[in-house]
Amino acid sequence: MPTPKLSEPSLRAVKNARETSKFAVEVGLSAAIVSITGENPQVLVVRHPNSADALPFGPFEPLRHRTLESGLRLWVKEQTKLELEYAEQLYTFGDRGRHLLAPGEGPRVVSVGYLALTRATGEGKTPDTFWGDWYRYFPWEDWREKRPALIDRAIISSLKSFVRADRGQSDQRRMRMRICFGLEGLNWDEERVLERYELLYEAGLVEEAKRDGRLPFGQRMPEPPLGVSMEFDHRRILATAITRLRGKMKYRPVVFELMAPIFTLSELQRTVEAISGVRLHKQNFRRLVEDQGLVEGTGKFARMARGRPAELFRFRREALGERHAPGLRLGARRTGI
Repeated sequence: MPTPKLSEPSLRAVKNARETSKFAVEVGLSAAIVSITGENPQVLVVRHPNSADALPFGPFEPLRHRTLESGLRLWVKEQTKLELEYAEQLYTFGDRGRHLLAPGEGPRVVSVGYLALTRATGEGKTPDTFWGDWYRYFPWEDWREKRPALIDRAIISSLKSFVRADRGQSDQRRMRMRICFGLEGLNWDEERVLERYELLYEAGLVEEAKRDGRLPFGQRMPEPPLGVSMEFDHRRILATAITRLRGKMKYRPVVFELMAPIFTLSELQRTVEAISGVRLHKQNFRRLVEDQGLVEGTGKFARMARGRPAELFRFRREALGERHAPGLRLGARRTGI
C-alpha cells in the first residue's frame, strides 16, 4: 500500500517539530534550603563522588507535579527526607551554558530557584547530603568580627586590574566595585550578595568563571580560591537566596521561620547577625524588637551557664495584621563597618 503524501501544511509541521527538538528546554527546580545552628547559617548541600557541592535539584514533571512548588516539595522529600515548611520562588535561571552542554548533548535546562527555610539541623538524612556553612561559599560576606581580610588581600587588587583592563568600561566597573565592596567612603551593604558574586564572576575571580570558559586570556585564579565553588550556577542561585533573605527579613518576620517556638532575645539576635553577616548593638536590637511588637514574653526563663536566667519569648503572629511591614529593619543599628 503506497505511503500517503502529506499536505504542505503537514510537511511544514513535521519540519517545525524536528527543528524545535533541536532547541528543547527542560525545566528544573533548585532549592536553597537554609537553617541556623547556633551562630552558623547553613544550606543543605548535595555532594556526589568527584563532583562539586550542589544545591538539591530535580526535574519538573508536568504530568506528575500539579505546580512548580508541589514538584519541588515532592522531590526534596524523596531525595533528602526533609519536608519543607516555608518556601518561596526566587528567580528563573536560564543562561546559555549554565549546565555546560555542548551542541547535540541534550536539551537546554532552565531552573526555577527557590528559597526554603527550616528548623531542621544536624546531619543530613541521606548519605550524600549535609549542612554546609554558607560562608564557606561566600567568605567575603561575613563581617561579624571584622572586615574579612581576603577583601584587601585578594579581591580589591584583582578588581582594580579588572577595571583597568577595559578603558571603555573602566568608569562603570570602578563604580560597581565601589558600591559592591563599600569603598571610597561608601558603606558596606549586606544585601548586595548577588551583585558582588556576579562582579567577581565577570572579573574571572571565582572558580566557576574558569570552568565556564569565562576567564580572561592569561589571567590567573586567586590562590587560595575565593570560596568553595559549586556545581553549575548553584553558587549564583545561593547568592540570590541570601540576598532575598537578608532583604526580606527587614520588612517581613521570616526570621522566625528559623527560630524555635520559644527563644531568648540573645538567640534571636545571633540568628539575625548570622544571616546579615554584621554585628548589632545589643540594646538597640532589643529596642528595635520591642518597637516592632514582634515578640511577647512567655513568663518563663531559661537557665544560663553564667549570669541570671534569660526570659523566653515567642513570635507574636498578631504583628502581621498590626503593621504594613513587620520586620527587623537593621539600618544604622549595625556595627563593625
